Amino acid sequence: MKLKEFRVREFRSVWDSGPIKVDGQVTCLVGKNEAGKTALLTALYRTNPIIADDANFDATYDYPKREVGDYLIDIENGGRDDAAVVEALYELDDSDMEVVTNSFGRKVLAGKTFTRTTYYGKANSKFLLATDEAAAREHLADNPALPDELKDSLKGAPDWDKFAAALADAEATEAVNVLKETVAKVRGKGLASYIFNSLIWPRSPKYLYFDEYYQMTGQANLASLAAREAQGKLEGSDYPLIGLINLARLDRAQLAATQNTVELKNKLEGAGNYLTRQVIKFWSQNQHIQMRFDVRDGKPGDPEGMRQGPNIWGEIYDTAHLASTPLGTRSRGFVWFFSFLAWYEDVKRQKQNVILLLDEPGLSLHGRAQADLLRYFDAELSTRQLLYTTHSPFMIDPTKFERVRIVQDLGIDAKAPLPKDEDGTKALTNVFDATEDSLFPLQGALGYEIQQTLFIGPNSLVVEGPADMLFLRAISAQLEREGRAGLSEKWVITPVGGSGKVPAFVALLASQRDLNVATLLDIQSGDRASIEDLYKKKLLKKKQVTTYGDFAGRDEADVEDMFDRDFYVSLVNAEFATQLKKPIDSKALNAKAPRVLRSIEAYLEDNPFRSGSFGHYRPARYFSENVAKLWADVSDATKDRFEAAFVHLNALLK
Repeated sequence: MKLKEFRVREFRSVWDSGPIKVDGQVTCLVGKNEAGKTALLTALYRTNPIIADDANFDATYDYPKREVGDYLIDIENGGRDDAAVVEALYELDDSDMEVVTNSFGRKVLAGKTFTRTTYYGKANSKFLLATDEAAAREHLADNPALPDELKDSLKGAPDWDKFAAALADAEATEAVNVLKETVAKVRGKGLASYIFNSLIWPRSPKYLYFDEYYQMTGQANLASLAAREAQGKLEGSDYPLIGLINLARLDRAQLAATQNTVELKNKLEGAGNYLTRQVIKFWSQNQHIQMRFDVRDGKPGDPEGMRQGPNIWGEIYDTAHLASTPLGTRSRGFVWFFSFLAWYEDVKRQKQNVILLLDEPGLSLHGRAQADLLRYFDAELSTRQLLYTTHSPFMIDPTKFERVRIVQDLGIDAKAPLPKDEDGTKALTNVFDATEDSLFPLQGALGYEIQQTLFIGPNSLVVEGPADMLFLRAISAQLEREGRAGLSEKWVITPVGGSGKVPAFVALLASQRDLNVATLLDIQSGDRASIEDLYKKKLLKKKQVTTYGDFAGRDEADVEDMFDRDFYVSLVNAEFATQLKKPIDSKALNAKAPRVLRSIEAYLEDNPFRSGSFGHYRPARYFSENVAKLWADVSDATKDRFEAAFVHLNALLK
């Protein structure tokens, strides 16, 4: 089961966040301080927290302060219902579906998704799950252990009351009695409620929320820890410590009364060694550290609360400097990382189903260490969903920009109160609506990648990939040899690595001074809105936003569609000659497909390669390497299309 989307309303700084789509693995909520990122994670956490007592929304403390008084009065007077704080959309996986279909058949659920809405109050929620009651009854009736006469009677039952009545008149066999129990539960709760509460929601992932509040102090009195746990009053720092003790396979209830501290120490050292190996894999700042734990009786000079009974002390031993320091005195970033590892590794050991919510992870880490943390997320947390907040550019992976959701609150910068539909924390669905402050972390994240992977000049022509660059440069050179217009050398062709990066790249770059940006992009129906936004949002002038469709005379076109179809197919046949079972006949391609790449891909699904796979970069490279001998086969119409594009673009130069 995975979280697909959630929406927060009327909670702290949030009036209505808008729908927040959640990535299947990692979702990064980016925004400046006070934008409300923590409020979004906190609200989501309380809908199904790993610490059960946290499942509570208290309007007195959590409702937006500006109107909490009016809200409480309206509730008291019956003027409105409790506010719906979080609406979450989940998707069932195959194992979830199997649990339901085993009980009620494959047709009982109308789809694989359901919605759960959580309101103010203690564990106050409602669900929306579409079920087919007739299909459920038909499946229950079609039980091979039931006699045929009873089956026919059950299949004719129009509702659950009639279904139960037919069972009541039947002989009380084991199969009938089991079915009676199931039907009684369905009638008592309703089918959807029974399926949701008995079969689906018990399988739902808990939310594990972690921030600096949960960091270990590095020391604790075991008797006090046991007392806090028995009273249900654990402190935030206790949870990673308990995780560490669990990793050591120790019984917490017996820790304080043990008479063998050597055994305790040995087991804790085993847990420390395990965590050391985990830390070293993802901690580039210092590879010479070891986690060590000591268990000894309290002394009169020990800290308050640790002067009696056994205490646990965490230390970091530095093998380079041959020195030990208390865990609590190490850098905040390291203590955060170690504390999270201790808790999470125990959760993983127990095979608990969780979604991780990390608030400002690695905030105190060096930039390189934050990169280590991102690497840890992908390497070690890939089997679980992770949502985290940040305002650090080093905590944003520029190669996975699709994971980013921008969070901002226009109200904190407004001089006068804004209307509710504009005020409060919002999760943006369009990067063009972000303020400069909200975009700043993204600019920092992309800046390094741009420096390393892209060529930027005062006149930057944005294209989607390296195949475009190869075709444009090769054709430009040949046209100029014929005395025709080529693409000016003043244009620096900038491949951004895919259509998904184009809006973000242009939004971040076009606002910079003295930088002239134009586009020459692939166009398909699904991309049209985002491409039009480039000028509708006034990032570029309309004439600076061009697509291959503008020059190929088509609604949809890639750079490959600037060529005659027969010619481009010949490039594919030449480049992939050893992989094709037979050359592709352009007449065998779907003539109605507007883009040659799609038609080739569809053809190859039915006529696969002997080995390897098709990629559009290789024909571009083949053309670039053999352009001199291929040029004679390039049609005048193709030359005219490219020349028209070059003339248009050259006119945009400063």
